[in-house]
Amino acid sequence: MATDAFSVVTAGVQTALDRPEVLVPGLVALAVVVWTLSWRVTRTVVTIAHEGGHALLAVVTGRRLTGIRLHADTSGVTHSTGRGRGPGVVLMFLGGYPAPPLLGLAGALAVAEGHADVALWVATGLLLVTLVHIRNAFGVLAVLATGGATAAVAYAAPPDLRTAFATAMVWFLLIGGLRAVGELQRGRRTGRRGGSDADQLARLTGVSGGIWAALFWLLAAAALIIAVWVLLLRT
Repeated sequence: MATDAFSVVTAGVQTALDRPEVLVPGLVALAVVVWTLSWRVTRTVVTIAHEGGHALLAVVTGRRLTGIRLHADTSGVTHSTGRGRGPGVVLMFLGGYPAPPLLGLAGALAVAEGHADVALWVATGLLLVTLVHIRNAFGVLAVLATGGATAAVAYAAPPDLRTAFATAMVWFLLIGGLRAVGELQRGRRTGRRGGSDADQLARLTGVSGGIWAALFWLLAAAALIIAVWVLLLRT
């Protein structure tokens, strides 16, 4: 049985190595997320997706979206009006942390099917919709820079570069989303509580904030594992 497990792992590693067009962008994204300096610069991209998740769930649940603000410290906030309690506001707070990894997983499925260009144009469209709701100067600059880069690659880059860029962005959202949840859990352990999504959900539902944080972690980890299989291990 041990031999069979080793054979499976070996075959998986070999399959991954046979796909450098997917593996190399993944390693680049991993380095960007792990290196603290580059993470501080690029984390706002994850925040954009995070706040977009809040905004989408606010609209879907019938709340009135009044604006999104992104800050230079990579934090953000989504404002909406509606009932202060109930399923709608719970879903709104629930939508933030899962959004980056789930977007990454959706992008991974598109890239795996050879539709990297579609993924880039969809991302550009989502960023354009987000831009309409941004209510501060830094937020406008951040979304314009991200959307401009994505649109430029989608429109002008050769096919290989489009695919590499889309693949790197997919990995970045997946790995970055996981790191963001880790930062949430680390902040809660060190006593920085009160305003996080997990703590807001705890106040609304009576379920421990630690359980909500664990749920965010499980969703992010599951999205990454599925994406690894889709992009690297599927034969």
